[in-house]
Amino acid sequence: MLFVAFAWAAAPAPGQEVEIPEMFSETIDVRVVNVEVVVTDRAGNRVHGLEVSDFELLVDGEPTPIDYFTEVEDGLARGAQDGDLAAVPSVDPNAPVGTNFLIFIDDLFSLERDRNRVLDRLRDDIKTLRPVDRVAVVAFDGKSAETLTGWTRVSTRLENALDRARERPTRGMKQLTARSLADTDRQVRADVEAVHRDASRRLSSGAGPFTPEPGLSSLFSRAQDSYRQRLTNQLESSVLAAMATMRQFSGQPGRKVMLLLAGGWPRSVAIYTRAQVTEGGLPLDRRIMSEDALYGPLVSTANLIGFSLYPVDVPGPVRSFVGDASRGLGANAAIDPAGVSTGALEREDTVHSTLHLLAGSTGGVPLVNFRRDVALASVVADTRSYYWLGFEPRRREDDRFHQIEVRLAGRADLNARTREGYVDMSRDHELDMTAKAALLFGDPPDALPLKVHFSKPVRAGRRKMSVNVEVAIPLDQIQLLPVDGEWLSVVEVRVTAMDEGGNRSEVSFEKVPITGTQEPQPGQLFYYETDLQLRRREHSYVITVHDPLTGTNLTSTGKVGPKSI
Repeated sequence: MLFVAFAWAAAPAPGQEVEIPEMFSETIDVRVVNVEVVVTDRAGNRVHGLEVSDFELLVDGEPTPIDYFTEVEDGLARGAQDGDLAAVPSVDPNAPVGTNFLIFIDDLFSLERDRNRVLDRLRDDIKTLRPVDRVAVVAFDGKSAETLTGWTRVSTRLENALDRARERPTRGMKQLTARSLADTDRQVRADVEAVHRDASRRLSSGAGPFTPEPGLSSLFSRAQDSYRQRLTNQLESSVLAAMATMRQFSGQPGRKVMLLLAGGWPRSVAIYTRAQVTEGGLPLDRRIMSEDALYGPLVSTANLIGFSLYPVDVPGPVRSFVGDASRGLGANAAIDPAGVSTGALEREDTVHSTLHLLAGSTGGVPLVNFRRDVALASVVADTRSYYWLGFEPRRREDDRFHQIEVRLAGRADLNARTREGYVDMSRDHELDMTAKAALLFGDPPDALPLKVHFSKPVRAGRRKMSVNVEVAIPLDQIQLLPVDGEWLSVVEVRVTAMDEGGNRSEVSFEKVPITGTQEPQPGQLFYYETDLQLRRREHSYVITVHDPLTGTNLTSTGKVGPKSI
């Protein structure tokens, strides 16, 4: 875990408060929520020619007006057929509609053999793309994300990016080794506990004393807890990287989908690691994240910015089954006290369950088992024909989830597949996510540079260091207003850091008032200082300054480490 503390030089003295005028409070922007709907008949065939009057949109169960409507048939926009209803913004009627295919490659959990098999098939299917389609490729190894190619229509650039992806190392074998050691520990612990039970029976029957090795069972229990915590942290890092990737590549017009090449993300860490759970299905170990806490932010981000997720089962079908035939299968199977013998199939099931969760929640399709071999071709075909609805919700930016349901009026013979809802994300939450994304990708494309200066780190206790940083805010890049005879602005400063092992701090947030008696001149700077307390190792840092009046963001990213201390 990282420990980060901040002492703001610009903060008021203890007991003193700065009253911030209401004009500096956050404003709520207008955002269109995209709802792509695939309509099929009972035989699974696509249905074309429906009008906007055939659709009923419900948000949290309440009928909601559809503000934009376009049918896309075989990649061509057909436009709205009802009166003067506007087409979806950025889509021209009777023109080809390009699809943006964002490929995210998980090298942290993938085996090289499996990943390269999927990459080779993707390369073969490049020919299914159209000239209006774009593709970007990003790979993540657990610590950093590498953009192998930005948005491109050039097939040779995409081929080169996939070739480079093949050469990247993977960490899937380390994952298998850690899991195997954890299974061994679990089996040994079960054997030790069995010896204890046998000893107790012998003592109660008068067969003689027996003294088991003290503390051995708890030793293996601690090893299991460590494995579960490490797996949880790694999954959280991978999910954050996928979220950051979507946000980094969200500015492209047109339909947006992500092919998520997941090397094996279990939906339940507790089930995957045989952790004890309560009757309600929640893990007893609070350090294990629930599936909602782990994957909910990824789904919310995808739905908020208009991505449909198409997760790819990189490992493919299970290759081995570790079991004891004497215990049987099915409902009458005997219980394995170690929880090892049922491993392969149960683990594959919880991995597949994640793919179904991510796809079903965002309007995509899970590409499970052998469908990994036709991943790109399948997604291209699935995104050629659909109905594109849009509406402008009443925004409160309260981080609440709002359910979306699409009905086909009077057409019980038809089925509609779409995203399940969206989160009315607050601006603070979005800016926190932007700061986290910058840890992986550097400065956001729309951010202005921010100058910072770090002092020499000093020791701050065991394995910690304290670093003073001076941040220079250019006053001609932010808006200052005359208030009660002074020039005033209130900026929002966020700081986050990540060490070389991929461990991240939470985003620290502070509102910093800036005041002056005279109108600021071009080139004038406002300085403030903050002290960072970090583990004594190298960190990537992100410092952002946000002006709520103009929406301007200034960002500094880089490295800070112990150096000579």
